[in-house]
Amino acid sequence: MFKYGPPKLFVKIAVALSWPIIILGKRLSAFPILKHIINPFFKYPYNEVTAVPINVAIAPAKSVTLPVQVLSEVVARVNHIFILDECICRSLLKCTNHPRTIGCMALGEASNRIHPSHGHRATAREALEHITKAANAGLVASVAHVWIDPVAFWSVPFNKLMFICFCDDCCCLYRTHMKKRGDNLNEAYKKLPGVTVRVNFNLCNGCGICAQRCFVAAIQMKDGIAVIGEDCKGCGRCVQVCPQQAVDIYFDDKDTLVASLVERINKVADIGL
Repeated sequence: MFKYGPPKLFVKIAVALSWPIIILGKRLSAFPILKHIINPFFKYPYNEVTAVPINVAIAPAKSVTLPVQVLSEVVARVNHIFILDECICRSLLKCTNHPRTIGCMALGEASNRIHPSHGHRATAREALEHITKAANAGLVASVAHVWIDPVAFWSVPFNKLMFICFCDDCCCLYRTHMKKRGDNLNEAYKKLPGVTVRVNFNLCNGCGICAQRCFVAAIQMKDGIAVIGEDCKGCGRCVQVCPQQAVDIYFDDKDTLVASLVERINKVADIGL
């Protein structure tokens, strides 16, 4: 009876009950006095999230974008993969903007503890298909080592677990309520080294859509031009939403990106990379 963690219904109820508390914590993480109580819950290495912009510029048929290749190559090195059949966040909030059937992916030995009612164990090929489906749906991949996952799924030990969540900007527990945040919460969500986002000032017309849609408010309008700040997480959402195609994203070569992501994962978890 102790082979698996709790079934799907139990986890969904637990997440629903804890959701308001988590959101309140995020909102108050920059509030004087309270931030000193709240910020330890977002401290490294128990909260580490890296954006991989698989949502940007989906390539033609029979090919995949570089970020998809990077994520897929990392996943292909892992022996234990579990794909959730639905996104708990989008299901909980009854999302109508993005597919609820594209769930998270758990990697590492601890993923074997996730109850079968949540989804199924998967091969590397199935993982690639799932990543590509998420990319085509315009979702952002968040490679996450966050304490809430082993608490929810009882997937232990924590150092043998890594999640890849396929996130939106309307319902995601990671990406919502991030515009005003404490230092630890800001540092918990990181840009992948080797990813650079730039604005083409000759094309920018100052519409401000990218600034409105940036989930961490890292884009400011200055003299009618969008300027990307140091807190940019490299998720690529601004590239996706700019009507003038004035925002570009640049990547280092695949080997460098893979090495950067593997290094970041290995610092917090041992999932067999």
